[in-house]
Amino acid sequence: PYLAIVDYSHKPAAVAGALQALRPLTRGRLLVVLGCGGDRDRAKRPVMGQIAARGADLVIVTDDNPRSEEPAAIRRAMLDGALAVPRGERGEVREVADRAAAIAAAVREARPGDTVLVAGKGHETGQEIAGTVHPFDDRTVLRAALRALGFPPAPTTSGDEIRSHEGGSG
Repeated sequence: PYLAIVDYSHKPAAVAGALQALRPLTRGRLLVVLGCGGDRDRAKRPVMGQIAARGADLVIVTDDNPRSEEPAAIRRAMLDGALAVPRGERGEVREVADRAAAIAAAVREARPGDTVLVAGKGHETGQEIAGTVHPFDDRTVLRAALRALGFPPAPTTSGDEIRSHEGGSG
């Protein structure tokens, strides 16, 4: 009934590109789950929040790989950027710290015709928190959230992901 995608877009231009590419394919609302990595470019965090708020109908700000940083501070910077967009020019903005819970919330919120974009981690199979990499795969979590709502397994793309046109870490 709706499209759900995991993408590696974790830089401002890639997130903007993903949202712009999905908008014409979306009859309903465009929902995005997004975080920023810790110990990386701090200046991009509010920019990522602004881009998501302008491009999506619902933004769920969550943790990505906080690494050695305080996760709440990373989310706050993203939220500050998102909420700086004037109310009439932005989608709804929510904060759900736990990434699995954020993905589940987006899936529960989605309706027929909507698109859910889980952005930032793509193919990654771990989440680094305070120096420890915990097993975490957006694709697996998204499938589990969909199954929990009674959806049958959906076909996947080759490589089990849609790759963005960006490289490098960040």
